[in-house]
Amino acid sequence: MQLTKTRTRVGKRAPKVVINEAHIARFELLADAAWARFPELSDRLVDELSRARIVAPKKLPAKVVDIGRLVTYRDDTTGEEHSVTPVFPEDADISKGLVSLMTPLGVALLGLAEGARFYWDARDGTRRPLTVIRVAPPETDAPGAPSL
Repeated sequence: MQLTKTRTRVGKRAPKVVINEAHIARFELLADAAWARFPELSDRLVDELSRARIVAPKKLPAKVVDIGRLVTYRDDTTGEEHSVTPVFPEDADISKGLVSLMTPLGVALLGLAEGARFYWDARDGTRRPLTVIRVAPPETDAPGAPSL
């Protein structure tokens, strides 16, 4: 299976990334575990973590994509909007809109704020600009949602 880059520079700078400190160790373990089978995806996650601003859970802005937060993004080529909730791999169920962090889309969305624009290189070879439209707080009983 060939993975493609999920985010490239938009203009001169890539969108800012803010990551919840509570998840960093797990993200790093997932990147390490994925290295042998999915090196490009693993590299992408490590790259995002290395350039991210890491914040305490209580300081994570409400409008930043995190595990368990519903995110709506727009495909700027087609104008279509899609909503997904990034979750850890064991909680993924695309039929319910629960997308694994360990997918190109999951890695691409992680840590982005509302209004962030990035490019998605789809598996069919097309390049699409995507924009984060909305980020909703997690439901406390949703898979991957942080415990309160």
